[in-house]
Amino acid sequence: IFRAKPFNASRLHFGSRLVFNEKGQLYVSLGERGKMQLAQDTSNHAGTMVRINPDGSIPKNNPFLGKPKYQPEIYSYGHRNMQGATLNPWTGAIWAHEHGPRGGDEINIIQAGKNYGWPVVTYGINYDGTEISPFTSKPGLAPPIYHWTPSIAPSGMTFIYGPEFPQWEGDLLVGSLKF
Repeated sequence: IFRAKPFNASRLHFGSRLVFNEKGQLYVSLGERGKMQLAQDTSNHAGTMVRINPDGSIPKNNPFLGKPKYQPEIYSYGHRNMQGATLNPWTGAIWAHEHGPRGGDEINIIQAGKNYGWPVVTYGINYDGTEISPFTSKPGLAPPIYHWTPSIAPSGMTFIYGPEFPQWEGDLLVGSLKF
């Protein structure tokens, strides 16, 4: 029902978590495939969250539908490598986390048409210790609601609800591959 454009043979930063919202629309997170500049290039799907209908069609209110130089499936962009996504059961918002380089792992609330800034802004640094960007924020770029430095290598996430863990009711649980 969906194929990311263009084909990319990179073995890095696949991203890709799937979440259905309460209307049945499908959100698909896509990594920037280790080519950071692609996350700001909306003519491709790398580094984006796309939103499609279950049959593969594009929702009529997607933020970039009909706009030149944008793939119409894009819901948000400027992401590095989203490895966790979930639906907030109380608000209906899609929450996602992404891996940062040597720090700067993020949690974001995904909003239509927003640019989340990678690699223009980041809390991380290159693996060789050099700077990626001197900026952690800039006007017009959506800031994370939370970030980890040093990196925790986040893995999976879900909201806790139900009678099993009443003390965690409403909390967001995020796994870590590193600690």
